[in-house]
Amino acid sequence: MKLFNKLVRDKIPEIIRAKGENCETRILGDEEYIKELETKLQEEMHEYLESGDIEELADLEEVLRAILDAKNCAYSEFESIRQKKVDKRGAFKNRIYLKSTD
Repeated sequence: MKLFNKLVRDKIPEIIRAKGENCETRILGDEEYIKELETKLQEEMHEYLESGDIEELADLEEVLRAILDAKNCAYSEFESIRQKKVDKRGAFKNRIYLKSTD
């Protein structure tokens, strides 16, 4: 028996069962769901930093969207917040590396 005790994508139990294996699952409550999403965010970030793969960034985006949904924040609202920050403070396009200030 393998223990996972982690949040997985919706179709994972179905994929496991299609292989002829059994799995035990449960549905998380709201607070626990957000906590597990935050854990998943860290996991996916670590995987991206280790590999540099764009596929891992897609996983990060999926977790981010799930967090926004869990916090009742539409992606368009999130994008508006992001754009306001860009308008006020800029983005990272110019690759500016701040060395020091006086």
